[in-house]
Amino acid sequence: MKIGIVCYPTFGGSGVVATELGKALADEGHQVHFITYSQPARLDFFSSNLFYHEVSVRDYPLFDYAPYESALASKLVDVVRFEKLDILHVHYAIPHASAAYMAKQILATYGIHIPFVTTLHGTDITLVGKDPTYKPVVTFSINRSDGITTVSQSLKDDTLKHFDITREIKVIPNFIDFQRFSLQPKDHFKKAIAPNNERILIHTSNFRKVKRTMDVIAMFQKILQKVPSKLLMVGDGPERAYDEQLCRDLGIVEHVRFLGKQDAVEEILSVSDLFLMPSESESFGLAALEAMACKVPVISSNSGGLPELNIDGYCGYMSNVGDVEDMANKSIAILENDDVLQQFKENALKRAQDFDLKRVLPMYIDYYESIIENQKVLTS
Repeated sequence: MKIGIVCYPTFGGSGVVATELGKALADEGHQVHFITYSQPARLDFFSSNLFYHEVSVRDYPLFDYAPYESALASKLVDVVRFEKLDILHVHYAIPHASAAYMAKQILATYGIHIPFVTTLHGTDITLVGKDPTYKPVVTFSINRSDGITTVSQSLKDDTLKHFDITREIKVIPNFIDFQRFSLQPKDHFKKAIAPNNERILIHTSNFRKVKRTMDVIAMFQKILQKVPSKLLMVGDGPERAYDEQLCRDLGIVEHVRFLGKQDAVEEILSVSDLFLMPSESESFGLAALEAMACKVPVISSNSGGLPELNIDGYCGYMSNVGDVEDMANKSIAILENDDVLQQFKENALKRAQDFDLKRVLPMYIDYYESIIENQKVLTS
């Protein structure tokens, strides 16, 4: 197949999933064309089956805001016509689904009938999409998609609850590539962070309010009173300055390291003992899955799709959003006993294997083929 993938080229979950999916499809022999405004963060190697098409958005004095949606639709038309794509797969509804619909209508005037699949990832539904400014367009473009997928049952339920969706939604979960995410020997790195064999806790995110990073700090302060520990804060975002100040206020600065954005996060996960994810909302919890693949158990909230990933009492624990005390106590229960910690580590890996890329990729391929076949029936 020749597949066009539209995504945000960032470290965010939707961009990561889209890029890793495209790379895996290319490895299977499919021709994959990424179409976005800059090269995706994880599209960092050469493959004869991978192509990148930049969407150029020009500034004109007439516009306060450059019309990216129109530029994207035009680029989609161009790429589909000249690369003869079989299907488009757009990740994150806003504005990719509506741009794909516009492109599809334009292409029909050339006698080209191409289907498009929209994958919903989370905030395009639970936060931004519900805004009255966008909701009518989001609803329309989802319903005009030839295929719709969500990354969890929870997100599917939210979509059906908040939008008048008339099309079938298929759940295809996020996945993990074990060729990249697996426990690596990094003892020298671990010794540098925890010279006295302290436990190493880790949080990775984009440091937005919804990630509740201040809960991570507050939780760690309680854990530190019982278990000698270090905390690694990976990522960056608007809450980072407040988190750093809270560390100063609590007197735990020497035990916390802010590492910023990291490409090789799997190396940091490989030295970690516990992953903290107290998010207010998570459609799936991809960062937690990456941790599990590196044998790191997870302490998380029980919001959104997290209960579909983190099995309470097996590969980690869950608590109500904001219950820092309970999360800290459950963390201590895992960390203070070597045997308990080792068992949770083994279970984390076993759970991650349920989401192996090798299991999930065929779901997407089968779905593409069914959508393409259905399009042929409709236009024959």
